Amino acid sequence: MSDHPSIRRFIHLTLLAMLALALLPTPVLAEDGGHEELAALLEDEQARERLIEHLRGAARDDAQATAEEEEAFSLPRQIANITQGIAEGTVTELNAAVAAIRDVNLGDGDNLAEFGMAALDLALVVAITVALFFLLRRLSAPLFRRDSDWALQGSAVSQTVRRTIAVVLAAALDVIIVVLAWVGGYVVTLLFVGGTGEMETRHSLFLNAFLLIEVFKAAIRMIFSSRYEGLRLLPMSGEEAAYWNAWLARLAGFIGYGLLVVVPLTNLNFGTGLGRVAGLLIMLVAFIYALVIILQNKTRVRERLEAMASESTFAFTRFLTNLAARFWHLVALAYFAALAVVTVTRPEDALPFMAQATIQTVVAVLLGSLLAVVLTQVISRQIKVPDETRARFPLLEERLNSYIPTGLKIMRLGILIMVLAVIADAWSLFNLGNWLGSDAGARTIGTVVSVALIVVLATLFWIGVASWIEHRLNPDSDGKEPGAREKTLLTIFRNAIAVALIIMTSMIVLSEIGINIGPLIAGAGVLGLAIGFGAQKLVQDIITGVFIQLENAINAGDVVTAGGITGVAEKLTIRSLGLRDVSGTFHIIPFSSVDSVSNYMRDFAYHVGEYGVAYRENIDDVIVKLRDAFDELIAHEEHKQKIIGELEVHGVTALADSSVNIRVRIKTIPGVQWAIGREYNRLVKMHFDAAGIEIPFPHMTLYFGEDKDGSAPPAHVSMVHRKALQGRKDDGRKRVEDGRADANPTFKGDFDDAED
Repeated sequence: MSDHPSIRRFIHLTLLAMLALALLPTPVLAEDGGHEELAALLEDEQARERLIEHLRGAARDDAQATAEEEEAFSLPRQIANITQGIAEGTVTELNAAVAAIRDVNLGDGDNLAEFGMAALDLALVVAITVALFFLLRRLSAPLFRRDSDWALQGSAVSQTVRRTIAVVLAAALDVIIVVLAWVGGYVVTLLFVGGTGEMETRHSLFLNAFLLIEVFKAAIRMIFSSRYEGLRLLPMSGEEAAYWNAWLARLAGFIGYGLLVVVPLTNLNFGTGLGRVAGLLIMLVAFIYALVIILQNKTRVRERLEAMASESTFAFTRFLTNLAARFWHLVALAYFAALAVVTVTRPEDALPFMAQATIQTVVAVLLGSLLAVVLTQVISRQIKVPDETRARFPLLEERLNSYIPTGLKIMRLGILIMVLAVIADAWSLFNLGNWLGSDAGARTIGTVVSVALIVVLATLFWIGVASWIEHRLNPDSDGKEPGAREKTLLTIFRNAIAVALIIMTSMIVLSEIGINIGPLIAGAGVLGLAIGFGAQKLVQDIITGVFIQLENAINAGDVVTAGGITGVAEKLTIRSLGLRDVSGTFHIIPFSSVDSVSNYMRDFAYHVGEYGVAYRENIDDVIVKLRDAFDELIAHEEHKQKIIGELEVHGVTALADSSVNIRVRIKTIPGVQWAIGREYNRLVKMHFDAAGIEIPFPHMTLYFGEDKDGSAPPAHVSMVHRKALQGRKDDGRKRVEDGRADANPTFKGDFDDAED
């Protein structure tokens, strides 16, 4: 490019022309000569520089405007704007209220008389409607009582379902009573109070307010049913439920009738200014009243909630209840403060907004709690599998039931998130409908569903694999005991499948939620390479362990010598061997330290015995006694089952310094060669003693010393009669024949005499 200035100039001119075409208005280009003016502008150096400066200035202005717009939509700026709007609105309303009070004019006596008559017929409509409402409530009391008694019948699970149905029916009946009283009030007002077929504004205001407020009170009665225990959703006494029901009902009636009846009538008769003053006074009194009640019951409600949390069996429910115990009063105060602020700043739609938000919040909490309780009652019951399946898969039922607590926690967490989303939507903090209809909402819902399906499928796959391995390891399933090699390989296979499944599921889940797993895989490759160089011993352990298992060199329960240690193989992993030696010490030996494996448990084994006798003994007689000892050994039924074949006599193996050594060998099934050897040694000793065959042993010469004259002091020696010695030998043989000297252990897997 630097070698071709004409090409560089052409590119610059093309870019400037494109910018100019984008900035210049279309009519200019449409005029005759517009292109010539543009060409002249681009060819003029000073004009081109001015155009560039203009473009840079426009870019700076756009960047500044964008920054101001982002600042306006930032969270601190939004909080500042909301706070400023509340303060300005409050000051404006207070100034308007003071001006309205100063300018109030009650009018002459005729206006007051007319106002009194209007108040009188309004009081008549109120009395008739309320009386009709209480009459209908009294007549329907037996239905509520019967509904409550029905809900308390049955077991704990059936009571939950019954209570749910009973509460819904009672709430519907309560709303029907309100509607009937409202209709009756309308009929009485139209026929008897006003002119025939006519209704004054004040009457319609009260009747509409009555319908809305009493329906809201019906919702309160659905939660705090003071008279009917079976219809009470919250676990509390009747006295406590009556207290909260009365307090909330009075507060709802005071705020509702005040804002829906008193304030509109004040606006109609005395002006909007005085109506605003009435609204402010109503909300101020309601806030003070709520503040007093909340602070009075702060400790009592907290103790009650903490007691409920301590009785809960689920950690998640216990956590939420403890959280509510700590902060319930702050939430309640924030609610009534928000109600007061909204009434001051938005008097035209404050009550409808608060009523809708409150009802939506209460309904969301109730439905979420009800759904959580029903799921807990239904899912928390233990899964039962048929007896035949339990016999084939003993751990299947336990494994399935182990997933229930985790599943319940996830479901309750999902319910909590949905309830919070509905509450945020109710208070205009979050538009749930728009979010669900947007691409982000659809993508999020799809991701959640995909992740849930992936986790469920992975769990089902693991249950299937683990159950299959369990079936293969279970001897009761097909009446066949699995071999040691099969047990070892299946155990290692199960661990490998678990690790691979966890890694694959995690990678797929991360990919589904939008995380690029390419760098993770590359990082894992680099990490694996680093581990391969930095942890060569670990890699060697794993590779050696794999080949040892493939070659069936060691199985769990085998007696082996590995790494210079002899013991029973109790545990095998992919990288190490766990041996317990004869003293009970447990050794963990990495496979990289195993140069060779000596397995004493393959196919068959030998007891090799080498017995030394004195030079004066007849070798043929000694061999006869060795065979006699073997014949006596196999005469024992238990020993005979462990011995394979006959006694192998190898003959004289050495003419040693003090003995003639004769070697024999006994072939046994693997694992019992040590026990057979110990029993055979015992019998050989007895047969040698009975035959008078000497087994050489180190001798000791006693020196009694000398006197000065060279004579030795006398040594008193007593000789034992040979017949007495023979009697002792015969007595020992008799004990053997009686079976009282048989010390052979019955342990099948011993490999040393310390196992006796």
